[in-house]
Amino acid sequence: MIRYIGQKFGTTLMALWGVASLVFFLFTVLPGDPAQMMMDQNEDSAQLEIIKAKFGFDLPLTTQYFNYLNDLLPVSIHSNDPEQFGYYDPEVYGGWVISNFDQSVLVIKAPYFRTSYQKRGKPIAEIIKETLPNTALLAVSSMSIAIVLGVFFGIVATLNKDTWLDRFLLLFSTLGMSVPSFFSAILFSWFFGYVLHEFTGLNMTGSLYELDDLGEGNKLQWKNLVLPSFVLGIRPLAVIIQLLRSNLLEVMTEDYIRTAYAKGLSHYQVLFKHAIKNALNPVITAISGWFASLLAGAIFVEYIFGWKGLGKEIVEALNQLDIPVVMGAVLTIAFFFIIINIVVDFIYAYLDPRIKTF
Repeated sequence: MIRYIGQKFGTTLMALWGVASLVFFLFTVLPGDPAQMMMDQNEDSAQLEIIKAKFGFDLPLTTQYFNYLNDLLPVSIHSNDPEQFGYYDPEVYGGWVISNFDQSVLVIKAPYFRTSYQKRGKPIAEIIKETLPNTALLAVSSMSIAIVLGVFFGIVATLNKDTWLDRFLLLFSTLGMSVPSFFSAILFSWFFGYVLHEFTGLNMTGSLYELDDLGEGNKLQWKNLVLPSFVLGIRPLAVIIQLLRSNLLEVMTEDYIRTAYAKGLSHYQVLFKHAIKNALNPVITAISGWFASLLAGAIFVEYIFGWKGLGKEIVEALNQLDIPVVMGAVLTIAFFFIIINIVVDFIYAYLDPRIKTF
């Protein structure tokens, strides 16, 4: 078990390093001068040089890369000189000094994603802290809908194999996997939020918190979660229906199922006590992948519905070329993607004794 955990931990570190490196070089080679972006239309060359020196844009690419990794690492080395880039400012980096050297300090801290180009130097960590909970809530709601309805309709399709109901559910799941989320979002927003607004009471756009009628505070709007949750959950719902149906039909042909029937168990007892647990293993793997993907897949859904989450923030940052926001958001999504998949590996091993973790 310890060896298995160590391997997973090492794989996680390598994956995060790979994502961080890819994100850095991908956005660093994009056209455009980040210092000029921060100055907008100002053409003051002296001020431009000051900004480049302050943010390290005048350094060689390899030096920028190692400085970027240094900011992300929980244990990092920073300069003691306030005039140098990477100077350790407790108000900026936080954390604690472990050891002092002649010209540098060893610090333990949270990963530092730097600051936004466009939002007056607002720390990326604050932007993520404000938006990630909304995206997580949307992903959990969507996945909950997909799991509950997917398992239910998967069982229904199995029990009614080759009937009109089975064929209808297969058609629905095929369409659900085929239709892009952004198209479903536009369709649902228009139909349920505009055409049927009088009956549903739902809005075309809106986030979890909105200003009250007096504009003096925020009020909770749970109804704004309904449409984006259903839209985002359509594709995993369709996958779960088909996957559970095919797995259940395969499991029902196994020898131990015939033995259970021979003992006098009813069809429903065999299905719910023996077949479903074994049929759920591949479904759980699919659910893990989809749940992690929902964090990234929520980008266009959030933007269309005006849901103030991390996905909407990424789209707006791309429109404004606010690269640090995009980099920080992508790294955050990648981190949770990896962690979710590791957790599911342990769950999968628990459900299937044939899988060894040591």
